[in-house]
Amino acid sequence: MTSFESEEKELLKKVLEPLLEDFQYWFTRTRQLLEDENISFLTPEKQGELLERVKQAQQEVNTTKMMFHATEGQVGVNLSTIVPWHQLLGECWKVSFQWRSLKKENLAH
Repeated sequence: MTSFESEEKELLKKVLEPLLEDFQYWFTRTRQLLEDENISFLTPEKQGELLERVKQAQQEVNTTKMMFHATEGQVGVNLSTIVPWHQLLGECWKVSFQWRSLKKENLAH
């Protein structure tokens, strides 16, 4: 392994590994919210559809993590894979923020 390959591998480990952990964390939190709560501003169909997309993304992230670890950090992830996860997370954060705001508002009354 050349010095460049070693540096590239280390960079992937420093950037990709925590990124995949973050995706896993936030998708798990969103999944729990969608499975445990009735999100009043979403139709049951929309909530179910979002939940299914989160489950699919979780599977993709888990598969990517397994491949990353199985290859000892030799494999990267194409941006075309990461961008949809990031967009889905943005949607999840928006739902979570709105749900928490409504919950606080209801507690205040």
